[in-house]
Amino acid sequence: MRILLIAIIFLLPNYNLLAENSNSSKPKHKWSFSGFTGTFDRASVQRGLKVYREVCSGCHSMKLLYYRDLIDIGFSKEQVKAIAADYTIIDGPNDEGEMFERPARPSDRFVSPFANEQEARVSNNGAYPPDLSVITKARKNGVDYLYNLLLGYKEPPEGFEIGEGMYYNKWIEGNQIAMAPPLDEGYVDYDDGTENTLPQLAEDVVTFLAWSAEPELEIRKKIGIKVILFFIIFGIIIYLIKQRLWRDVN
Repeated sequence: MRILLIAIIFLLPNYNLLAENSNSSKPKHKWSFSGFTGTFDRASVQRGLKVYREVCSGCHSMKLLYYRDLIDIGFSKEQVKAIAADYTIIDGPNDEGEMFERPARPSDRFVSPFANEQEARVSNNGAYPPDLSVITKARKNGVDYLYNLLLGYKEPPEGFEIGEGMYYNKWIEGNQIAMAPPLDEGYVDYDDGTENTLPQLAEDVVTFLAWSAEPELEIRKKIGIKVILFFIIFGIIIYLIKQRLWRDVN
């Protein structure tokens, strides 16, 4: 038992040091929705949707998101109808038993760029672009991971061998990724005049993806605050009652 205790004492500082180095290896970005009272920046989420539509939607689907969900980030019903109508849905069968095309409606899910996984792989040299609906929850600290990944495309160092169809990324495990650099300076023009630098584009699209993965985040935080306040007040009341009932007891 004594030997085990000594081993823990000596190994624990080293373990903490390794964990600290691991966590600090990737820079952490400051997000508006972080923390106990953080909220989504609606303007950033809307800009992120624009980045997704103009860049990411060519390869990545968002099958869990409905167009009507965009009302929650500040779009009007008319704007949502206009956004949905830009896409085509294969629907049916009609009265003649045939499938037909129609403009998407707010009640439809986001239209996927490919009909199935096989088509997606053929169009991307065998790689399957993952669905982005909850991509920020797929990894620990997913928002920071995605943000750093989008900014991590560099020229490979001298002597580093890149596989065929692969790209060097300093922040991904193995430093090789099949996805070409999706963003660069000025790729998307913002309607609100926000500067469209690469870090800004990456921040906005990751904010949008964070919202799509947890659209109820702000409600959950508000409920959490109310519950904590309730238990604090309830605890004080119980303490005062206890003091009153037991004050005459020796």
